[in-house]
Amino acid sequence: MRYGVIILPEYNWPRAQDLWRNAEAMGFDHAWTYDHLQWRWLSDKPWFGAIPTLTAAALATSRIGLGTLVASTRLRDPVVFAKEIMTLDDISGGRTLCGVGSGGPDRDVLRGHELTRRQLVARYGEFVELLDSLLRQEPVIFEGTYYTCHNTLLQPACLQRPRTPLCVAAAGPQGMRLAARFADIWITTGAPNIFDEAPYADSVLLIKDQVTALEQACHEVGRDPASLGRLLVTGPSIGGVLDSVGSFQDAAGTFQAVGITDFVVHWPRPDFPYRGDPSVMEEIASILPTAPGDRENLKAA
Repeated sequence: MRYGVIILPEYNWPRAQDLWRNAEAMGFDHAWTYDHLQWRWLSDKPWFGAIPTLTAAALATSRIGLGTLVASTRLRDPVVFAKEIMTLDDISGGRTLCGVGSGGPDRDVLRGHELTRRQLVARYGEFVELLDSLLRQEPVIFEGTYYTCHNTLLQPACLQRPRTPLCVAAAGPQGMRLAARFADIWITTGAPNIFDEAPYADSVLLIKDQVTALEQACHEVGRDPASLGRLLVTGPSIGGVLDSVGSFQDAAGTFQAVGITDFVVHWPRPDFPYRGDPSVMEEIASILPTAPGDRENLKAA
C-alpha cells in the first residue's frame, strides 16, 4: 500500500510550502492538489493554480510524488497540458503524477455550450488517448471530434520513461475501459459526484464492485489487472478515516483487502469541508512505513 495526501491550493505559498514539506517529512508517498478555477464551497475564498503550486512544491521537496487530482478536460487543452506536465516532470526530477478526470458539472465551464454526459465521456476518451501519446514523445497525428493534432511532437521527453505515470479517474463502464487501456493508476472517490460523508465501512462493497469491474475491463482489453494501480480518494463521501490513527489504519487495511493499492486522505482543515485535527496526521506519520513505498511501481506501463 502506498499513502498519499491532498493539499487544497488555498494558502499563500509561505504557509502552503510548510504543508508540502510536512507531507514529505511524514513519509507520504505522494501529494496532490485540485485543479479548478474555484471550488464548490470555497468559491469565495483564495484558490491558487494547480500547476504553479506543484512547481513550487517540486522545488520545496526532494522525494515525494506530486500530482493533479485531477486535471479537468473542462479546463485543459491536452497539448498545452502535456507540455506543462513534461516541464513539471523535469523540474521535479521525475516525480510528477498526471491525474486526469472528465470534469463533472461544476463552476469551471469557461466557454461553449454544456455537453451531454455522453459527450463528456467521449471527449474524455479523446483527451486521455491524446495525452498518452503526447507524453510518450510520439509524433502525434490525431483527428477527433473534440481535438486535432497534426504531427505534434513535444520536446524534450518526460524524465520518467516511457512517460509520466497517467492516473485516470473513472467510475462507469466506458471510463473503466479507458483506464484499462491507458492508465498506470485508476482513481476512484467511491460513489461519483457524492459529497455527503458517510462512514468508510459503508463504501467497502462499492469499492470492491468497482475493482471487480476494473479487472473485467482489463481482461476485455487484454491487460493484466495486476499491472494497474488502484487509488482511493477518501473524504468526499468516504468519511471517518481521519478520526484517529486507529481509524486510518483500519480503513487502509479494509480497502487494501478489496484491491486498493494507493490510499489518499485530505490534509485536515479547520472548518468544512475536510474538517479535522492536524495532530492526527502526526500520529499517522508515526505508523507509516519507514521506507516510502516503491515509486517504481508507479512507472508507466
